[in-house]
Amino acid sequence: MAGFAKDPARVDLLIKEMTTYFHMAISRFAWMDAPLVAMVNGVAAGAGLSLVAACDLAVAADTARFTSAYTQIGLSPDGSSTYFLSRLIGTRRAAELYLTNRTLSAQEALDWGLVNQVVAASALRETVAALAAKLAQGPTRAHGGVKKLLLMATQDSLESQMERETRQIVELSRSKDGLEGVRAFVERRKPVFSGE
Repeated sequence: MAGFAKDPARVDLLIKEMTTYFHMAISRFAWMDAPLVAMVNGVAAGAGLSLVAACDLAVAADTARFTSAYTQIGLSPDGSSTYFLSRLIGTRRAAELYLTNRTLSAQEALDWGLVNQVVAASALRETVAALAAKLAQGPTRAHGGVKKLLLMATQDSLESQMERETRQIVELSRSKDGLEGVRAFVERRKPVFSGE
């Protein structure tokens, strides 16, 4: 923000450049196969809130706080938050965060559906590392399939979405991980996924 104030004649160009790169990153995160986990310790405000909303899963320290802060400085949201935040917590609650700049506690963020889990600040790093390790051992392509289906779920009819589901599950059933998962289920053992 200090950089914006130093050159008010070019602030629009600076913001356009910044949001262009930020939005490209968010798009890549959304469409990549690997799940993206947010670890929130401190305050997630503005673009930080946007990033939390764009992640697939979010774990917060019990001391974390969440706020939009955009309209507080006379700006509108960026970083995909109007897309993801409204889907996570609903349009009415998203509007409340944007218009009033209300700050949510970690527990409120959990209650509203913004985060998946709240843990003691001292356990945050260990909790997120364990979750990331579990996800990394999972079927990466299946994770990507879930992410794609969820992204597209609100854009079309029920029948179109079910057709996407059919195509996705058929494609994954031919993958190494899909075949391994079925074999492991039949053999009553834990699958060993390779990400293929």
